[in-house]
Amino acid sequence: PFESEFKVWEAKLQSMQDIIDEWLKVQATWLYLEPIFSSEDIMQQMPEEGKKFTIVDGYWKDIMSEAIVDTKALVVTNINNMFTKLQQSNAYLDDIQKGLNNYLEKKRLFFPRFFFLSNDELLEILSETKDPLRVQPHLKKCFEGIAKLEFTEKKEIVGMISSEAETVPFDTTIVPADAKGMVEKWLIQVRDVMRSSLINIIKESVEAYKTAPRKEWVIDWPGQVVLAGSQIYWTAEVEEAITKENGLKDYLLKCNHQINEIVELVRGELSKGARVTLSALTTIDVHARDVVEELSQNTDLKDINDFDWIAQLRYYTNGDMVDVKMITTTVMYGNEYLGNSGRLVITPLTDRCYRTLMGALLL
Repeated sequence: PFESEFKVWEAKLQSMQDIIDEWLKVQATWLYLEPIFSSEDIMQQMPEEGKKFTIVDGYWKDIMSEAIVDTKALVVTNINNMFTKLQQSNAYLDDIQKGLNNYLEKKRLFFPRFFFLSNDELLEILSETKDPLRVQPHLKKCFEGIAKLEFTEKKEIVGMISSEAETVPFDTTIVPADAKGMVEKWLIQVRDVMRSSLINIIKESVEAYKTAPRKEWVIDWPGQVVLAGSQIYWTAEVEEAITKENGLKDYLLKCNHQINEIVELVRGELSKGARVTLSALTTIDVHARDVVEELSQNTDLKDINDFDWIAQLRYYTNGDMVDVKMITTTVMYGNEYLGNSGRLVITPLTDRCYRTLMGALLL
């Protein structure tokens, strides 16, 4: 006698379960997408997905406003067309998420450094395209040495600032507003201007080295530029010394004198940034001195193509660019701004690692 009643309740409970499953799915996805599509920028850039989300948003708000009138489970799950609306909402939400993933993929392919950002971080940038300052917290993940960009009051970019608070001016002013909301477009400009600025600054520093005393020169330029410029002149001076009689022994004395000059500077009053630069420079200078000392003991070394010399990491100017060479490998200096970072001690194992990595780049 209870069978018909059981079947009615079984159908009700099954329907209730289906509705709750769909409901929870819609709720979780809606909560994730709602902040994204509340941005005008995202709605403009994804009009089709934006329309679908507006439909889902309408369904969701209708269901919630009706559900709050009477919160009893049987009453709520009996709302007219509720299951159909939830199913349709989930179908739309799946389409929206696919569209969103494709949209993010396109952005990442346009500016590959976006691959270092999570979807949420990338969406935070893309949802506030009118405010370039919103990119600042995520710059470190896209650029090794840039912690912040230097903006003017007009929100134009005139330089880059490292984590160590070293500021390097750009040789070209970037106006993010010209990109008309395409963040990736002006970030590509930042990448290109970063490189061109470093190329120009290294070129200027190399010229300045010829006339300025070295102990003044090392403080006047950004840390990375000092290290690169110093290596360029060390390479040129060692090659000149190799071709002279007792040239390497004389140059060893010069290397020791240069290290003593840096030590004197470190003992004096310096800014925090200059102290970091000189610390890194001392590490490299000591290793360079050790290389010269080792080469000076090789009485057979008379040619700059001797293996003992070409096995060292060497820097050469090549027009406006810098080439880095080791054995048979030549790699163009990347001009990626690295900030004013320190250096670990350089050991024979470090040199072996350099040789292995440079050899791998040749493959």
